[in-house]
Amino acid sequence: MQQELESIQKVYNLLIEFFMNYSFQLVGAVIIILLGFYVGKKVATAVGNLCTRHELDVTLTKFIVAIVKFGVIIGASIVAIGKLGITITPFIAGIGAASLGAGLALQGTLSNYGAGIAIIVTRPFIVGNTISVKDIFGIVEEIRLGYTILLTEDGEQITIPNKYIVGEVIVNSFEYRIVEATVGVAYDSDVDRAISVILNKIESFSDVISQKAKPQVGIKEFADSSVNIEYRYWAKTDIYFETQYKINYAIFATLKENNIEIPFPIRTVHLHQES
Repeated sequence: MQQELESIQKVYNLLIEFFMNYSFQLVGAVIIILLGFYVGKKVATAVGNLCTRHELDVTLTKFIVAIVKFGVIIGASIVAIGKLGITITPFIAGIGAASLGAGLALQGTLSNYGAGIAIIVTRPFIVGNTISVKDIFGIVEEIRLGYTILLTEDGEQITIPNKYIVGEVIVNSFEYRIVEATVGVAYDSDVDRAISVILNKIESFSDVISQKAKPQVGIKEFADSSVNIEYRYWAKTDIYFETQYKINYAIFATLKENNIEIPFPIRTVHLHQES
């Protein structure tokens, strides 16, 4: 019992001595850290307002704000550690070694973050654009450091790691996407009239974006059973398939109304009988 009391007394004396020697440094360090969070928040808000006034991209603004706030807090933490009389050189060396090990273990994740920074800085696309990457397309809903989220017409979310975007061929069609389709007409049909009625029908749809580029209709190729007429037009990405299906049906109906034949392949089979 006496030994336990002596041990408690020693701990108590150590605590008293610590607070007597380092109480002011400890209070000062806590105040510095709290000021760091406060100043970091204020500076980040000011930087965010400045970026908004200069109409910077939302994603780029968030990235800059986060970096500024993080930098101020880290600076305040280093000053607070120095206030306690602790040498930060060993900590920096330890952080460097730990970062090297973490970097080797998380190469894929870090490459995604590096690619995300490249996307945010170079801005090959922004939120609201329509992009196609590796045969995947959609409207950019959000750009994060590790991945980019695309939204399809059906409401599906496609998450693409950023390392699969940087270095690839990116097609950015902004708010729209081009529709390309082909219909065949018979060789004895009036091709000029077929092209004219198809073009007029496409232009009659309000969903077709004529401000970006006029619809195009023309002969694509001469097939075995038909003259293939291709038509191209721009449609909004969020109603891409809906617009395509409506116009395809309307073209089929207008060709039928104008007695323009859509032929089907015909094969003639000759049977040779041995005598």
